[in-house]
Formats: sequence, structure tokens, C-alpha cells
Amino acid sequence: MEHTSIPGIANQISRVCLGTWAIGGWMWGGTDEERSIRTIHTAIDKGINIIDTAPVYGFGRSEEIVGKAVKQQGGRDKLVLATKTALEWNAEETRVWRNSSEKRIREEIDASLNRLQTDYIDIYQVHWPDPLVPFETVARTMENLKQEGKIRAIGVSNYTTEQMDAFSAGAGIATCQPPYNLFERGIEEDTLPYCIENNIATLTYGVLCRGLLSGKMNREQQFEGDDLRKVDPKFKSPRFDQYLDAVFRLNDFAKEQHGKDILSLAVRFVLDKGASVALWGARRPEALDPVASVSGWKLTDSDMETIDSILKETITDPVGPEFMAPPARKKA
Repeated sequence: MEHTSIPGIANQISRVCLGTWAIGGWMWGGTDEERSIRTIHTAIDKGINIIDTAPVYGFGRSEEIVGKAVKQQGGRDKLVLATKTALEWNAEETRVWRNSSEKRIREEIDASLNRLQTDYIDIYQVHWPDPLVPFETVARTMENLKQEGKIRAIGVSNYTTEQMDAFSAGAGIATCQPPYNLFERGIEEDTLPYCIENNIATLTYGVLCRGLLSGKMNREQQFEGDDLRKVDPKFKSPRFDQYLDAVFRLNDFAKEQHGKDILSLAVRFVLDKGASVALWGARRPEALDPVASVSGWKLTDSDMETIDSILKETITDPVGPEFMAPPARKKA
């Protein structure tokens, strides 16, 4: 397992992080607590020492499950827990909106500490930018939580470089969490180089693109219940066929050149492009079986050129992850 460092965090962290959005159940067709706990324990046993969650994942459910799993496993001081803040919701109506007010952030920090069964959060991230609260003001609220000992490092998620500049006037940013995968590469133009230049660690999410890059999907794939892939443009015709064609060709390439599969290629791609950490979303222990296959090899410049060619030839109508953004409030 490869490791890296994050400003403000004493432990070296694994470059693969367990993502727990799906474990929360909401927008993923439900959850199984016992299986989810086994998944978290499996990740730790495989050398993953950073777990990312958020209050909105299942409206508290993901954090509760992570808290139980860590309590059962023990060794809290050896783990890095990352969670988020600044979203508000109505669970009955399943509505979510942005709220970076100090009142909301302070409500959330105490609730998250309780659900996670911990005295501190290692990395506390503003989940989405809220245009109704000055970014410098949000940063100062986060810095106060750090001074109070409730958090160790401050992060932002889904922020632009301009928003990070404004935020930095109130507090230093240790981490940035943007979407990034083989199919969604917008951060290569600005966010990724900005973070590298400013010593901000990137915890990239969506690395397997909602399972599309797992290699487990086919053209007859069906999604049930409230699964967000029912509304994800990538999983609708004709785009779905284009993306699957890319997956099949990339899988063949990975096998021929490196003896790997598409999943390993997808994670390796993100890490070799300069991301600090790749979030690996899993809700079953067996989904983590290939973790070891990500380390011990690298993609060459020639590999990257071939990957670009395959993507250009197969995906004629690309689309980003914009559909996942929650709305901003209309007024404070």
C-alpha cells in the first residue's frame, strides 16, 4: 500500500481511502449494517487507514455505521476519519441544500462527533460551496473548530480555485475533495495543478464513476429503488453504450499491457495523474479484493496517450458529474 502525508495529520495515510457514500444507503438502494461493518473492517485489514464519510450519506446513517465499525475494530488513533459539513436536509422529502452558516456547521460538528463516537475528526470538509456565506467567514468558523480541538485539518469539497483563494484568507486548506476519474477529468485543467502548487492534498471521489469503472456492468444493467444511477446521464442511452465500449477497450488494454483489469487501471490512473488519494467506494467486503493490485506498478506516458485515444474514439458525447450538485439556498 502506498502512503502520503496531509498537512496537520500526524499519521501517513494510505493513498486508497474507503468511501462510504453507498454505505449510507440513500441513493444507493438501501444498506445492510452488518455487511457494511464487515466492509469497513476488511478495508482496515487490507491497509486502508483513511475512511471518508458525510452526514448527508443516508442522513447520518453512514457516519453511524463508520462509528460502530471503528469502535468494534479499535485503534482509532491509527485511523484518519474524514467527514463533511455545510449541507442541510429534509429526510422525509429527501431534499438537500447548501448551508455554510456558523450555526449549521456547529450543529453538524457535534452531531458528527456523536455518530462517529469520537472526540475529534481528523479531516473536516465543507461539502459544497455556499454562495450566501463569504468563504472567508466559513473558513474562520472552521479554524475556530480546529482551535477548539474538535478537528485536526480543514478541507473543502467541490470548490473552484477562486473559491479556495477566498477561503484561504480565513484559514489554511489541508485537503480538497473534487470528483475525478477516467471519464470525469475536469480538475486536470485547474483544481489539480492548483492543489499541487499550494500543497493541498487531493482526496478525489468518484474514482470508479458510480461503479461504471468496476468492470462489473453490462448493457442489460438495471438499477432499483432510489439508486442515483437511474438519473445519471452516463447510465442512459445512448451514452451508456459509449461508456461501456470505453470500459471494455480499456479493460483489454490493461490486461495486455499490465496484466491488470479496468478497476485497477482506473485507480492507478488517478494516482499517477497526481491525486494524493483515491476514494474507493465499497459496501461489500469482496469489492475490496483487488485493492492490492493497485500498488507496485505505474502507467507510462505512452499508456496515458493510449488511454486518451481510446476515450476519444469511444465516447462521442461525454458528460460530467454536474447532476450531483445540490442546490444553493435562495436566501440566508
